[in-house]
Order: sequence, then structure tokens, then C-alpha cells
Amino acid sequence: MNLRFVETFLWVARLGSFSAAAERLHTTQAAISNRIATLERDLGVRLFERDVRCVRLTGVGQQAVPKAEELVRVANEFREAVSDPGSLRGSIKIGTIDSIVHAWLPQFIERIHARYPSIAIDLNTDTSLNLAREVAERRIDLALIMGPVVAPDIINLDLCTFACTWLASPKLGLPSRPLGLAEIADQPILAYSKDSVPHHRVLRQLADAGIEDPTIYNSNSLATIIRLAQDGIGITPLPKVIVRDQLAAGTLVQLDVTPAFPPLSFHAVYSDHPDNLISAVVAQMAQEVAHSFSLAQTDGASW
Repeated sequence: MNLRFVETFLWVARLGSFSAAAERLHTTQAAISNRIATLERDLGVRLFERDVRCVRLTGVGQQAVPKAEELVRVANEFREAVSDPGSLRGSIKIGTIDSIVHAWLPQFIERIHARYPSIAIDLNTDTSLNLAREVAERRIDLALIMGPVVAPDIINLDLCTFACTWLASPKLGLPSRPLGLAEIADQPILAYSKDSVPHHRVLRQLADAGIEDPTIYNSNSLATIIRLAQDGIGITPLPKVIVRDQLAAGTLVQLDVTPAFPPLSFHAVYSDHPDNLISAVVAQMAQEVAHSFSLAQTDGASW
């Protein structure tokens, strides 16, 4: 029995589509159909009912899923324990957010390459909301986001927590003395994308302070927010560690605002499935890199 065909069976079962499985496995729909037909012929059973719109597991197919998952889990554990990491091939789909890109993502990618030099990385940058949905739907293997994600069979690893501060360009001439939210709310506020955790926290702080109809410019690009803030377009609450270069250069300054903006917590999120063993290993690597980065910032060191 071909283990790759068993893995294909599991992907079709999870995604409910030959075309979706083909996209996930980087192959053609015809190849997926051929693998399933070969597996069914080898086993002498029909695993799927097929129609024009979708495929559905047969009764035998439903019974086969947990056995197939156990088979793939054992095979992957054997491969991870015995094989040379440098010889492992394949790819891993990782989704991340801008805040991590601007903090410790390069060190994380270096760590992956050092252990798995032949593993290709398919990296996508998006919002936490979109990446949470993609990891729950198993369209990516690992998400580095503002979590956690509450969903069946989802594992969340704590990565790090970044303290935030209100920032502005010195061009705005805002005072260095302690300020209340009402004193800065006449400036446009540059915020993360709508429905994100930081966006909701901005809205809550403003509402608690009794500030109505604030001007908020949302963006899903951290680089855009930083650039607009540097040019004096508005003020923004961001993790201090990701603007350390701008603070050192004096293109942004911290504002002493009360109440302080809450810290942001980040998680590595992946599916707890037997064919996702490498994601668990890589998630632990992300946790180690994030921890080292946080310690370096605390000690005032530079990476």
C-alpha cells in the first residue's frame, strides 16, 4: 500500500473535494483521482461516493479515516525519529502577520533552514483573522498570529507578548508630558485592520473615554501604518519592539498616554492531525525563537 495514497485519501476526506486536495498537495485533480482509484482497487472497497458537485465518504470510508490517520501518524513519527533532518523533503505552508515579520521572523526562518535545509517554505502574510480561518480549514500548516484560535483539533502555543505604546511623528509637536486620550483623539488614529484585536481595543479605549466619532485609518499593512505615522498623518499604538529603529532614529516618538494601550499576545496555531507532525516541531521552534527574542529585548541586546 502506498502511504502517499493514504495521505491523499485523508486530504480528500477533510476537504471534501478532489480539486481542493490537488491544490493542497500541489498536484493535479487527475493525479488525485488516480491515487484514490488505485487505493480503492488495492483495498477492494469504495471509499467515496462521487457526484458532479462533491465527493462524500462511504460508510467504509468513514470507518477508514481513524485507521488511516493512525497509520500516517506512526509513519511520520518514525520518519522524524529515525531520518536525517537534512534529508527530509517537501514543503510547509506558514501564515504570519506583519508584527512578527518586523520582530523575529528572519531568525525563525533561519532556524527552520538550519534543521530542515531541503524543506521548502510557502510563506504568506495576512491578517490574524484570515490566517486563523485558513489554519482551521487546513489550507495552511502553521499560523503565527494574535490568537488563540478556538476550534476543534487546533493547538495553540504561546509565543510572546509585546508591550505597546502610542507613537507619533515629532512633526506633530505633541507634548512630552502625560496625556489623556481626549488630548490626542483630535489626531487621526492609524490602526490595524478592522475586526482585528488591536482595532477592537482602540475602539474600546476610545469609547471608555467617552470619545465619539474618532477618525480612524485602518490598514492591514504594518509598514504602511509606520510610514504614515512617520510622515505625521496620524498617531498609532504599536508594539515598541517593532519600531525600535524608528525610535532610535527619532522619526517616531513615544507618547505618555493614560490609559496605556494593552499588550498584544501572539500564538503559533496548527492542526492536531497525524500528517502534521512537522508543524508541531516547527511551532516549537517558533516558540523558542520568540522566547529568545523577548529575552534579548528585556536585556537590551540586539539580534
